[in-house]
Amino acid sequence: MDALNALMKHPALVYASNTFQSIPERKISADESCSSEVSRSCKWVYLFQREFATVDPALVDLVGTDEATTCVGVVIRNRENRMISVAHMDFPDVVDIGLCQMLSLLSDHDPDSLLDVHLVGGFDDISSQYSDHSTKCRTEFEGYSYPLCAKIIESLSNRSEKFDIRTLHVLGHNTRWNSEGIACPIFHGFVVETNSGSLVPASFQRTSRCPDEIVRSIRVTAWFEDPNWAGRLLETYDTETDCYVIAPCAWTIWQSRSALSRQYLSDTEILLMCSSSPSAEGPDFVDDIRRKWDYLIRHPDWRETFPSKKARVFQRNADGSWVKL
Repeated sequence: MDALNALMKHPALVYASNTFQSIPERKISADESCSSEVSRSCKWVYLFQREFATVDPALVDLVGTDEATTCVGVVIRNRENRMISVAHMDFPDVVDIGLCQMLSLLSDHDPDSLLDVHLVGGFDDISSQYSDHSTKCRTEFEGYSYPLCAKIIESLSNRSEKFDIRTLHVLGHNTRWNSEGIACPIFHGFVVETNSGSLVPASFQRTSRCPDEIVRSIRVTAWFEDPNWAGRLLETYDTETDCYVIAPCAWTIWQSRSALSRQYLSDTEILLMCSSSPSAEGPDFVDDIRRKWDYLIRHPDWRETFPSKKARVFQRNADGSWVKL
């Protein structure tokens, strides 16, 4: 807690956060072009909640995530080999093993290598409970964002690698208040330009969150029924082949029955039932939930989605689209 609070006030990180906040949000669409080569379509990797990917700048132009409210996006970049790992972390229990997963392909076996770290996401998700925005009667571990941020900083400090935190746009730095006095995130996502390692605020159109959007979204809520994913980030992407490899995730009939019982809920009821921050969700949230429920109703047995417990593999075409192998 002390380390996080000190870092939040560090002049260099306050300046970096203000600079990040001043950058216009980049909107990623399915026909995105690279700024340096407008004639060539960008190659990007998109991450859903609880997913991670390590990318090679020689193969991928952009990597990012969005739809984060109380979640935190973590970026780790090796300055020497320029490899980048990005994760969309949602709960403290995934941080320790998650960092091991992220760092497994970043290391160049040089103990003196410096790793740049960027943290974006989370917000002051308890301020709206207090009309004067005061800290009176509050504890630091209320809400979802603060415990997650504190755990990330603690885990980084306990590791042997050398980290240089370059961006800390979290909690109060990433909070605005709407006209009703409710706290909301300033930014819900970001994208990393892999060639330079620079970070910009970003949002992704639904069609750019490919491939296998629905199945990957279902894994976000189904993982707790599969003991193979306890405390782990969801494996999604193969660094060497530039293919999406959607690792299998099992779910029980309960998921389908739950979807059946909830499919006629109102939008407000879905927000209150399914979100850790109902007032801060993006415009796609409720519709995405309904689409997941529809899939689960039609495919109650996870083995229909992952036959023989095999991963779903998608290869990138020359035009940037994806084909299932």
